[in-house]
Amino acid sequence: MNDRLSSTDQPSLTSLVSGIVTDVQQLVRQEIQLARTEVKQEWEKAKTAAGALMAGMVLLAVGGVLLCFMLVYLIHYFDVPLWGCFGIVGGVLALIGAVLVGVGYSQASNVHVVPPQTAQTLKENVQWIKNQT
Repeated sequence: MNDRLSSTDQPSLTSLVSGIVTDVQQLVRQEIQLARTEVKQEWEKAKTAAGALMAGMVLLAVGGVLLCFMLVYLIHYFDVPLWGCFGIVGGVLALIGAVLVGVGYSQASNVHVVPPQTAQTLKENVQWIKNQT
């Protein structure tokens, strides 16, 4: 019976600890790579949302200025005072601008600062490490 339990058949404490340390190192490397990948993906989404916001604001500004003057003088043609024409056109453009900002905000809310998959796997890894000790 002692022959079956000899030290050559069972791994030593040093090899077990070494194996755990190696596994943890590999796990940390994989987590870092996953975090990098997710951060890149979230950065791309943030750039897309920012681009849409900027394009919307630039187009809103240029189109607003041009349409403002055209619409003001069109309304003024119907004997509305010039100040009233500017007020009507300004109100409509402000409403359109608010809609565009709302669309950009909704796109920006889809960007995750903390990568969700990385956070989940880190929680799982912490739980696994706790179970190992």
